[in-house]
Amino acid sequence: MITDFYKYHGSGNDFIIVDDFDNKIEKSVKNIQKHINHLCNRRLGIGADGLMFLQNSKTADFKMKFYNSDGKVGTMCGNGGRCIAAFAYMKGYAEKTMKFEAIDGIHNAEIINDEVNLKMSDIEGYKRFGNSIFLDTGSPHYVQFVKDAASIDVIRKGRKIRHDDNINPGGTNVNFVEIQKDALFVRTFERGVEDETLSCGTGVVASAVASFIRGFIKPEYKIKTLGGNLKVKFTSNAETGQIEDVWLKGPAVLVFKGMLDLA
Repeated sequence: MITDFYKYHGSGNDFIIVDDFDNKIEKSVKNIQKHINHLCNRRLGIGADGLMFLQNSKTADFKMKFYNSDGKVGTMCGNGGRCIAAFAYMKGYAEKTMKFEAIDGIHNAEIINDEVNLKMSDIEGYKRFGNSIFLDTGSPHYVQFVKDAASIDVIRKGRKIRHDDNINPGGTNVNFVEIQKDALFVRTFERGVEDETLSCGTGVVASAVASFIRGFIKPEYKIKTLGGNLKVKFTSNAETGQIEDVWLKGPAVLVFKGMLDLA
């Protein structure tokens, strides 16, 4: 099946998006894991950290079906959610204020000037591992605080932690966070990509919340990543300890459009 595709990125975290609003394209793809893995390959395919189908939803403006670059269905992707929100608005499926369905539930999103803001799921609980914190922001994340994130061997160290079932059965994403004067510098090894990505939306949210737990408290967190800058804002419920009203903010950019064969 020949269809259009759109390449987007959110602070360097890049995605292939396919308009499947009739809910027919994904169902027609044979050997979908192998096919998506090939399309996301940066030498043999289009190249991306993941692929998303925008589909019809009975409960929201649309549904986000996300696959990691390894071809497997992924957990929630923050930057992917912001990119598909921008795509849905561009295609006319949603207004600037919208609601969409994802693997972890319903998300609100809004487009304000050049920013796409995404409301993430509430966060309940966390685990401490010495200097590090594990929590789930729609995807599992291990946050390790370091003095110099630029010097960290993210791939070697991240791969080792990623497969540690003592942290989380099934593995985890890994973030190395440097707390600077007015911002966080975050580098992430992503599960499903099995490499460092230029940015990770659920990862920077996890990093901001973990920094809050550590006592680095800001009304809005400025996040630096290798691919660009993001912002995270949330509130803490003093009675329950739950992190609520979590927003991930930043640009989402259309890179190019093309055609591909999803036979």
